[in-house]
Amino acid sequence: MPDSFSTNLILIGITCVISMLAFGNAQLINKLILWPPAVSRDRQYYRLVSYGLIHADAQHLIFNMITLYFFGGTMERFYAHHLGDFGYAIFYFGGLVVSILPSYFDNRDNAEYRSLGASGAVSAALFASILLQPWTTLLVFYALPMPAIVYAVLYIAYSIYMDRRGGGNVNHSAHLWGAAYGVALTVVIDPALISAFFDSLAHPSFRVR
Repeated sequence: MPDSFSTNLILIGITCVISMLAFGNAQLINKLILWPPAVSRDRQYYRLVSYGLIHADAQHLIFNMITLYFFGGTMERFYAHHLGDFGYAIFYFGGLVVSILPSYFDNRDNAEYRSLGASGAVSAALFASILLQPWTTLLVFYALPMPAIVYAVLYIAYSIYMDRRGGGNVNHSAHLWGAAYGVALTVVIDPALISAFFDSLAHPSFRVR
């Protein structure tokens, strides 16, 4: 499938369109956002996916979609090879669901809780990609070069710290569960990646992403 019609670009396009339509549209946001009582009480299970199609603001959307653009393609090729044309879509939407479930269960009856954004699924793609290419050099904040594996360690440490600290409007739990899901499912699909990962760590090869 040509890159211009890749599943990853289609997902980015759909997310951008729906997110931009939702900016300033409270009615649309209320229909799509993860509001736990609507799931547990009204059985609106679609919200476990639709929350990932809307974002808090343009910065939130752009950051997620740029990250997905750079790393989703690698995972699309991997999952297309192992599971066929729909493999990456299954992986991505699975990331949205799995990453938000812990937050949903913790807040099942909390009418004040809301969550939105594709960060959990984006983390799944990012960290699964790092599993495949740990020494890829990332440009953090688009300026600071850093090996992907170093970024992963710092990212996880920061997310754990912030999740335990609490407060703020960022769902760090979803980031962590998304990352764990992405790595775990990818290893289940191809267990040989474990040894390949450690072999790559022992033989650094830097490439700028």
